[in-house]
Amino acid sequence: MLKENFNELQIFLVVARERSFTKAAGKLGVSQSALSHALKALEERLNIRLLTRTTRSVAPTEAGERIIACLEPRIADLEQELESLVQLNGPASGNIRLSAGEHAARSLVWPKLKPFLREYPEINVELVVDNGFVNIVEGRFDAGIRLGESVDKDMIAVRIGPDMRMAVVGAPSYFAVNPVPATPHELQNHRCINMRLPTAGGLYHWEFEREGKPLRVRVEGQVTFNLLAERIDAVLSGFGIACVPENMVQDYIKSGELVQVLQDWCPPFSGYYLYYPSRKQHPPAFALMIDALRYSE
Repeated sequence: MLKENFNELQIFLVVARERSFTKAAGKLGVSQSALSHALKALEERLNIRLLTRTTRSVAPTEAGERIIACLEPRIADLEQELESLVQLNGPASGNIRLSAGEHAARSLVWPKLKPFLREYPEINVELVVDNGFVNIVEGRFDAGIRLGESVDKDMIAVRIGPDMRMAVVGAPSYFAVNPVPATPHELQNHRCINMRLPTAGGLYHWEFEREGKPLRVRVEGQVTFNLLAERIDAVLSGFGIACVPENMVQDYIKSGELVQVLQDWCPPFSGYYLYYPSRKQHPPAFALMIDALRYSE
């Protein structure tokens, strides 16, 4: 019976995912009439209604949802095993979709991906840069990149970068006419370059720590940005003090173009991790990419 129903079950899965006969027909390259006949035949053989149809939408019934929950992981396992067998006799290939914040993408992920992509020209990577906390399951990403402290406990996490540290910096021209702050509280008397958070549109409260005691300070200034590159340019241009990842301004500090302050209040913290759901099946190319991104001290 399974052999008779296998093609129809695959068709059912596509229609259920797309919630549309029109979209499913386009994806499968068959007519809507053929899809409708196939699903009707499947429902009659199983004596179960799998889809609720209206003039505007299609949705799986409770029985349909149970079949989807049963089928999807098994078909994913089968597809991965077949792809693994194919790749035993050919070059690694596949499509990988990643979500990363601006700093991680610019300073860590893309530099590591460039040699990886040159080595494996048949592997395609889509890197979506978003500073918000993206739900990688809902967004249909294979994996995401976040700071270790932000990764959900139900995810598999792979360390891809060293510990990080924030740097509070200002241009020499700014400090020529403004006193150097001795504590984070004194930042409230300075012009600071703010960062707009993507979640709820709030402003980032600068985070500090000393002797194990955390401190958050709300700062004000003339300019606010949601991107890192513009904040660095603004501080280099003398518009105020900025709090940015230290590795992005190290060269400016060494050259004297920027002055670093409040170092004792900025301890290191856990760096970036690649994370993905434990239940999600990945192509063999994904394992190769993990090895390319993995951090080794």
